[in-house]
Amino acid sequence: MRRIISVLMENEPGALSRIVGVFSQRGYNVDTLCVAPIDDGSLSRLTITTHGDDKVIEQITKQMNKLIDVLKVIDLTDGTHIERELMLVKVATRTEVARAEVKRTVEIFRAQIVDVCSKNYSIQIAGPSDKLDAFLQTMAEVGEIVETCRTGVCGVSRGEKALRP
Repeated sequence: MRRIISVLMENEPGALSRIVGVFSQRGYNVDTLCVAPIDDGSLSRLTITTHGDDKVIEQITKQMNKLIDVLKVIDLTDGTHIERELMLVKVATRTEVARAEVKRTVEIFRAQIVDVCSKNYSIQIAGPSDKLDAFLQTMAEVGEIVETCRTGVCGVSRGEKALRP
């Protein structure tokens, strides 16, 4: 089962490496990783997506909580949450037909064309991972995908629940 784990950690050299080491030492894969400093810059918020059953996730969470750099760990998928991912896609648009189809698909998915040149469009789209996957699948049917870049999932709990020190 896909899980989204949010970690509040010290913004120190090696902290991210130690957290990711918890996964690699136990043979678990990190699907996506998104990290950035929060507030005053002394702390960072790390969002990791992975796959595993409840027992695996519980083991990972306990191991991360033992790390000195980690202040708090929560599994966002335990409750209601909001998740988003950003993707940039470069699509070949060598013909007028291809340009029209790409524009139509961009409108349907509420994406944005952020760069135009004679041979391709660069498109920005944000949303849940399944929306981005559907966009890529549709775009592959419309034209040639030249390049993609994804940020990884970031997420927060809905309502009053928050990841704070």
